[in-house]
Amino acid sequence: MNPSRPTRTPAAPPPPAGETSALTRRGFLKTTLQASAVLLAPQIVPGSVLGKDGGIAPSQRVVLGAIGIGNRGAYVLGCFLQEPDVQFVAIADVKAARRNAIKKLADTKYGNEDCATYRDLRELLARPDLDAVLIATGPNWHAAASILAAQAGKDVYCEKPCTKNIAESFALADAFRRTGRVFQAGTQRRSLPNFAFAVELAHRGKLGKLETLHAHPGGLGTSMSGWMAPETAPPNEEVDWDLYLGPAAWRPFNRRFLDGFNFEKGGGLTGGGCLEWGSHCVDLCQWANQADDTAPVEYEPKDGKLFARYANGTRLVLRNDGWLPLGSCPVRFEGDRAWVETADNGDLVASSEALLQGKGAKIGGYPADFHVRDFLDGVKTRGHTRANADIACWAHIACHAANIALYLNRKVQYDPRKNEFIGDEEANRLRSEALRDPWRV
Repeated sequence: MNPSRPTRTPAAPPPPAGETSALTRRGFLKTTLQASAVLLAPQIVPGSVLGKDGGIAPSQRVVLGAIGIGNRGAYVLGCFLQEPDVQFVAIADVKAARRNAIKKLADTKYGNEDCATYRDLRELLARPDLDAVLIATGPNWHAAASILAAQAGKDVYCEKPCTKNIAESFALADAFRRTGRVFQAGTQRRSLPNFAFAVELAHRGKLGKLETLHAHPGGLGTSMSGWMAPETAPPNEEVDWDLYLGPAAWRPFNRRFLDGFNFEKGGGLTGGGCLEWGSHCVDLCQWANQADDTAPVEYEPKDGKLFARYANGTRLVLRNDGWLPLGSCPVRFEGDRAWVETADNGDLVASSEALLQGKGAKIGGYPADFHVRDFLDGVKTRGHTRANADIACWAHIACHAANIALYLNRKVQYDPRKNEFIGDEEANRLRSEALRDPWRV
């Protein structure tokens, strides 16, 4: 993949000759007679089909499929299934146990055996009835699967980290911009009231001029993915190892790799917590700084922290320690007049209690249902979601650039407009990575 901003993806090839045909006179007459017979037949339609009696009319339902559903994916899928306008119909997973578990879940909910299962995501994406897909594979697959889904005309809710590197971040945003599909990154804290309220304080100037943003990275270690001792691979029907690797470099089977979060996170890097939990916190800082269309221009690891700086002078500090006891995924926004801090227990603490007037109801535990609803509303209205592909692109670039600085263990300077590290060939090589055929998107 070229590390510069991606160019237009070539148009899909035409269908095979046998699948395109002119409309013959005989075929036209046959189709017309069949249609007439249907129109003349008595029309008795159940009220529930029309949306009466509390039912959702088919035209108002979002037909959903899922790709790669493990523990996290099963939770998010549960949030989708509780929405009355969702109809879940298909699961694709390289692991038979997961395919079967999700089919059982869906069939139990609907009281039938209609949920289709696929080993290869391309077969699921070829279904014309799908409106949207939930992607919760390991991080190695997130961007490639999302781009393939957009090209297939599907809207996408994708768990994070959404991309493997900087180049892939641009490719993701470009794909959804060109296809007009709706995207939602799984950074669900954008849809939670305590985080939104803290961001609003920053946007309304209640903190004064923003000076420093603090994000919890969930760890600041990086390493390169490698090879483990070869083991005997199971049959493809049980675990499709080649398909599991997908865009990643081939390596021999080892069962420890089958936990997606023991596998690649991006650029060949593993670890790097600021791309996992930290992508939530960095994303919230981007939002607070009104920097959803850019990223910091300088990154420096120092004293167990990562210090970054935006072009407007606002600083971003990634640190693991020194937080108030407010739960996981804390952020802190400091202005020249006031500060606010919040995290996953739903509480907010500020330099003045008066700042917290009107903060609304407390919701703790970082649920995803509000974020799922925002995505479904976007699917129906074709509007922007709270964590669309452009927003996800830049939040992830900030995390990737921080990881590059951590991996090189030195300061790097990044130009967001040119997408290059200034005068730094070593850092620039880490903007992208080679992808295996046929997964070059």
